[in-house]
Amino acid sequence: MSAAASVKRTYGSSRSRSFRPSIPSSPVSDLRSSSPPPAQERENRPSRIAFKRPLETSISENTPAPDSKRLKLSPKSSLFSTTTKKIKAKPKTQTKLAQLHLVPDQPLLRACALCGLSYVKAAAEDETLHRGHCARVRRGMEWGKAEERELQTVGSEVASNLRLKDGLRGRIVCFRADSPKKIGSKLSSLLETINLNLSAPALTPLMLQRSKAYLFLTPGTVSVKASSTAITASNSSHRENIIACIIAEEIQTAMRIATPGEMSARDSTTNLVTVDCPSSTNSDKGLFAHPDPLPTPLGISRIFVASSQRRKGVGSTLLDSICRTFIHGYVLDPKRGEVAFTQPTGDGRALMLNWGGEDVRVYDESTIAS
Repeated sequence: MSAAASVKRTYGSSRSRSFRPSIPSSPVSDLRSSSPPPAQERENRPSRIAFKRPLETSISENTPAPDSKRLKLSPKSSLFSTTTKKIKAKPKTQTKLAQLHLVPDQPLLRACALCGLSYVKAAAEDETLHRGHCARVRRGMEWGKAEERELQTVGSEVASNLRLKDGLRGRIVCFRADSPKKIGSKLSSLLETINLNLSAPALTPLMLQRSKAYLFLTPGTVSVKASSTAITASNSSHRENIIACIIAEEIQTAMRIATPGEMSARDSTTNLVTVDCPSSTNSDKGLFAHPDPLPTPLGISRIFVASSQRRKGVGSTLLDSICRTFIHGYVLDPKRGEVAFTQPTGDGRALMLNWGGEDVRVYDESTIAS
């Protein structure tokens, strides 16, 4: 009895059961069979063999699942939402190349019908130059507040509240052609456009010193309600547009233009000088003048009107203002031969003859450039 009790204390404790391997469907150990507990206790104690699991089930539960049955987490799952995301480098944008075709029977040099500038098509520099030049020739340039402030010291307003055809209104300002700072820079850019449009050489510093610049300004895109009395600098605080420019200089002599009657009656003994009209569209005969120099105080070296504002009287209005203000206290008259033009283009010749008639004169600026 004592032996059975000792076996009960040794193998009945929970500590020993926790470390005892589970061997289902196996015979009871020899030690247990050799020393069975009392019959009464064996009947009252529940059978352990009935609750034991098969070996396969126990091993499958304790053994980790194979790799094929493990839960695979995608990098896009919520588990990786807080982790650092890899930033993909943006692919470099490649410059789009244009396929050009060489057509031998079509010239690459094009002439713009709006501004008259010749440029090479498909050449980036030429097309950029053409776009800027064409916009200035058609619409003119801008006159801002900085130029208006400097005008008070280097020039003045010579005409205001001007009303022309098609409701065009504006004013005329005058300043020295060699003015510095903002006005000088603006005039330099404007002269580049004018010389390029007229195919004329640049004015020398000496010519600029004895010249005055006359600009026709019109209100810009911002409308300002002003009184009907005048459009002056005080009420034109917005930006304005330069739609016309004339460079007037002091000269000494000029040549008289030959009349159509003199042209028809001329013979081999008649000594006339041919005036260059490279873009003349009004006459195929050109312009001729008598070579004898005549005293002339005023010379018009450059005249330009934006193409969108032509045939509205802008050029004639500018010339009338110049005749009244170029010499203080004296009004010049083209009918008396007191105004001369440099070698005009076709449009300049038409303006010269319509405004001054046959009494206007011409001169060669290269002879007085030095």
